[in-house]
Amino acid sequence: MPVYTYRCENCGIQFERQQSFTDAPLKTCPECRKKSLKKVITPTKIIFKGPGFYATDHKSSSGSNSGSSKPEKKETKAENKTKSDS
Repeated sequence: MPVYTYRCENCGIQFERQQSFTDAPLKTCPECRKKSLKKVITPTKIIFKGPGFYATDHKSSSGSNSGSSKPEKKETKAENKTKSDS
């Protein structure tokens, strides 16, 4: 069952409750007894486990999976200036 974080907009208390997906959200604050609770959205932790995640799940920019292609070198303005001065 997921754990939800609630914060009271009246007194500022923040707490967590384990609830089922089908349970109705809490509305009454356990401290001040007012109906001013709101769910707090918290980021979910993601853990990538197992070998080969990056090798198998991301394509190279050229579309091939080998990674042997090298990107072309781009000339900067300074390099262009020295070539034109010679």
